[in-house]
Amino acid sequence: MGKTRRQDAQQEQEPERGGVHGAAFLVDLEGTWWPVIVEETFSRLAFMLEKINRLSESHGHMPRGVGVVSGVFALVLGLLCLLGVLAFHFPAYLTTPELRRGYDVAGLRQVLFWSMVVAGGISLGNIVLGRVRWLSAWAFLSVVVAALMGGHKVPVHDFADHTPYIGLDWFILDLLGSSLIFIFIEKLFPLRRQAVFRAEWQTDFHHFIVNHMVVGFILLATNLLVHKLFGWAVRGGVQSQVEGLPFAVELLLIILVADLVQYWTHRAYHEVPMLWRLHAVHHSVKSMDWLAGSRQHIIELLLTRTLILAPIYVLGFSKEVIDAYIVVVGFQAVFNHANVSVRLGPLRYLIVTPNFHHWHHSQDQEALDRNYAAHYAFLDYLFGTAVKSDREWPSDYGVLGDYVPDGFWKQLAFPFRRKD
Repeated sequence: MGKTRRQDAQQEQEPERGGVHGAAFLVDLEGTWWPVIVEETFSRLAFMLEKINRLSESHGHMPRGVGVVSGVFALVLGLLCLLGVLAFHFPAYLTTPELRRGYDVAGLRQVLFWSMVVAGGISLGNIVLGRVRWLSAWAFLSVVVAALMGGHKVPVHDFADHTPYIGLDWFILDLLGSSLIFIFIEKLFPLRRQAVFRAEWQTDFHHFIVNHMVVGFILLATNLLVHKLFGWAVRGGVQSQVEGLPFAVELLLIILVADLVQYWTHRAYHEVPMLWRLHAVHHSVKSMDWLAGSRQHIIELLLTRTLILAPIYVLGFSKEVIDAYIVVVGFQAVFNHANVSVRLGPLRYLIVTPNFHHWHHSQDQEALDRNYAAHYAFLDYLFGTAVKSDREWPSDYGVLGDYVPDGFWKQLAFPFRRKD
């Protein structure tokens, strides 16, 4: 009987995709017959993983009306839900202390719940309708795993407040918020017809992940450096005068102080060859969009933040003003790289706009080593480094000569490689 079943199993045809040689429905395991649907399941999972891998390595416009766009949205949202559940389970190690102190936990639970509902509903609908089922199956699986791990009901108990951590919560919130807001704006006011997943998006997303995950190290390192190197310059009388200013005046002042440091630091990155090797990584991006600003070498990130925080620390700006400044910086850093046709008329001579910063990233001769300011465009006009062009927008982006390699790890090593 066993022999006949094995012979029958060997005669089964291999499935068209994802099958294995000699696929069978029954095997003899220690004398007991067991269903081997498991074998076929693992084979199909491997095939689906291969498809996911190919999808992540691709770029270009996604086909519409067949379930790809909704499937990708559901998968990304489902994975963020899964990461959110992990953050609830291990808040001491996966959340940022400065952020979690102000969290509305009940509100975050509602966001997590409805995100799971949306991701699960979209993916299940695609599966039922037969729209790219393999993609939606992964999305639905992510939601199921998140639910099995406790979903939005994971209890949060008391935990230590001074443990090593990675900024998983900051990564989740910033990715969700930035992508929803800025992709929407880019579709409303596009400068160029460009896919969301344009060429080299993987490299920029890798930078986005790493720079968000190491936020704890960046904050610790910059605070330590600022206190050690600039503590001698703190004067109580000066700090009292700064804190006594009206909120709006203090906010405009902190942006000006930070941008003056940013301007000269940025200019040094362009004019000092050793520093340019670091900064060239940021300039190597060839497509401007909301994700492009994330391409930044971690050493440049650490150095720039330390130098900018130094005068902020020394002058003693209030916490409320610093928090508002962080919001302004965060918005401009993303918006000014975005693929949006925004110039703001005469205001572009006063504040930095996407048009102003796009010229800074241009390969065009008239734009090389120009437009250094991050917030106040008038600084470049004041110091004679503003772009002068008859055209409204630049033609090409990236490093002139295109000598910076693509890929996160290659770019991390690039500043330290010997020049060819």
